[in-house]
Amino acid sequence: MNEQKFALFGAVGPLIVYFFIGVSIILSPWFNWGSNALSDLGHAVRSDVAPLYNFGLLLAGFFITIYSITTLKNHAKYTSYCLLTSALLLQLVACFDEVYGSLHFLVSVLLFVSFGFASIFYVVERKSILALVAFIVGLGSWTLYLMEIYRAGVAVPETISSVATVSWVMLSASKIYLGKSNR
Repeated sequence: MNEQKFALFGAVGPLIVYFFIGVSIILSPWFNWGSNALSDLGHAVRSDVAPLYNFGLLLAGFFITIYSITTLKNHAKYTSYCLLTSALLLQLVACFDEVYGSLHFLVSVLLFVSFGFASIFYVVERKSILALVAFIVGLGSWTLYLMEIYRAGVAVPETISSVATVSWVMLSASKIYLGKSNR
């Protein structure tokens, strides 16, 4: 398989995670953006959709791992290491769901911190304005949430920061796939 085809993993991985999250939310009438974390959907004891939700995280993490180690490394070496870390942490969030308490909290925090690092590295390596905006939006969403500027469940800054990050990931993968990314 050539680099161009592996780039599809970087575009499809994020779509997979949001597909599974969306389906999990639709199947969980108890889920509330005002009071829940996305990980509540993956709680192995309390959530009927936990297998579906956690499988989505694992599969997306796998796809993003493939993209990071096969393709992105040729275009943004240090970003690929950060994104690989994010992909593995995404899988750990699924493996160590909320049942694991503080271990789940730790891997979740590290996941969102790794998104920030990946964005910054991509800004430096590729001079990406989109990655800079993603970093600012992600940091801003968490800062405003932690300062209690707005009231919502933690699912809100989780979603805002992750969507911001995957925007540049998917764009980078799309450019590589279309042959529009210079090394």
